[in-house]
Amino acid sequence: MSPASPVVNAPGMTAAIAHLSDPHLVTDGPAEPAAALRDALARVLAIDPRPDCVVITGDLADRGEPDEYRALREVIDDFPLPLHLAAGNHDDPEALRVEFGGTSFLGGARESHYAVNYSAFTLVVLDSHVPGSPGGHLGTAQLEWLGGVLARRPDVPAIVCLHHPPVPIGIPFLDGMALADGPELAEVLAGHRNVARVLAGHAHRPATAAFAGTTLTVAPSTHLQSGLALSGGVPDFLPEPASFLLHLDTGACWVTHTVPVAGS
Repeated sequence: MSPASPVVNAPGMTAAIAHLSDPHLVTDGPAEPAAALRDALARVLAIDPRPDCVVITGDLADRGEPDEYRALREVIDDFPLPLHLAAGNHDDPEALRVEFGGTSFLGGARESHYAVNYSAFTLVVLDSHVPGSPGGHLGTAQLEWLGGVLARRPDVPAIVCLHHPPVPIGIPFLDGMALADGPELAEVLAGHRNVARVLAGHAHRPATAAFAGTTLTVAPSTHLQSGLALSGGVPDFLPEPASFLLHLDTGACWVTHTVPVAGS
């Protein structure tokens, strides 16, 4: 299992985390996904003061192929802030580990679940990928590891990141491919009072819900946004502006802002 990294003393606010998701990079198709991710990361750098780190909650690649992760490295390799990656259902965790294992992009770990100890918070990244399935699952071993990580710094806020939302978000198509062991995750989190946020992706649109005594926030895609198909059917992709979330500790509470990529 992946150990937590040493404490990172990043400059900036008390705590601020830029939360991006679902870039779906490809190498044999349109260049828009990579360009959109570059634009989103450039917008992150325009925030003043800059966040402590960036996390991308899965579907980094569209087919999980090694060349897609090499293309991702080209986009993020020179990014000046700490940036951390999570695996989604479109990803291949083994290919992700081959490309990024042992680097800061996986918290220095050789696994696709890991923890990074920042001075003001603990960032915990889980791997909810299930081979051959659009849905997610964490499993007993990873949940036990999570409980141990949360117990190590009980007085420091923890930010738990994964790809699949652990509760239904009201879009039937997406709810049919959510996290299968969401209740088990909730049980682990409920045993720890330091969980400030649970961050997810997968839905290609923003959503917020109460979950396990904390707040679940689902980030939109940096590329294509999903329609609000509440009555069923497959959501169409809509020409909505790309955005990401900024999770900010104000000192009194944690606040989440939606940040459009275009504009300032």
